[in-house]
Amino acid sequence: MLETVIRFFQEGGPFMYPIALVLVVGLAITLERFLYLGAVRRRNRRAFEQGILPLLRKRDYRRAMQAATSSNSAIASVMGAGIARLLNNSRREDIEYAMEEGLMEVLPRLEKRTQYLATLANIATLLGLLGTIIGLIAAFTAVASADPSQKASLLSESISIAMNTTAFGLMSAIPLLMFHALLQTRTNEIVDSFEMAGVKLLNIVSDQSGADEPRQAAA
Repeated sequence: MLETVIRFFQEGGPFMYPIALVLVVGLAITLERFLYLGAVRRRNRRAFEQGILPLLRKRDYRRAMQAATSSNSAIASVMGAGIARLLNNSRREDIEYAMEEGLMEVLPRLEKRTQYLATLANIATLLGLLGTIIGLIAAFTAVASADPSQKASLLSESISIAMNTTAFGLMSAIPLLMFHALLQTRTNEIVDSFEMAGVKLLNIVSDQSGADEPRQAAA
């Protein structure tokens, strides 16, 4: 199996090396992004569900603000922006705008380098096609000056070798596109968790406002 892979790589020509480099860079980005997003998800869950949310349900907004400030999670910065507006007695719309602004600051870090995977997949495919075309040009040039009895076998062998580059380019591009889709899905899930946390904060604020109105009317 290993010998087959090595022979396949060697017969593909010089364009196999830049395609391999593109694949290695794409896999490195994929691994880094998966580890980063996994760590972000764990920190967010721990900071919100175990720290900020219980304090919000107790209406202890100052301690919730302290918990958000002391945490290094992404969701803490988003929630902290909303809680800061809440402590200043801002309107519901102002709280919502503050959390949206915090989300816009966090989002670039979540999507960082993920878009490169789609670009690298396209580069791998194009390099494979370019290698095949150049290989075919070299093959036809060699066949033109070859012995007529050997032209058919020489041409078929040269075309087979040239097609290895396209095959390797596609073999590199397909997993990179798949990893890009998976990372996009994970990023969207984290963004959805931010929005859900913001909705919970706004609902708590609305419940408190609804409870305060009957008291003021009774007074």
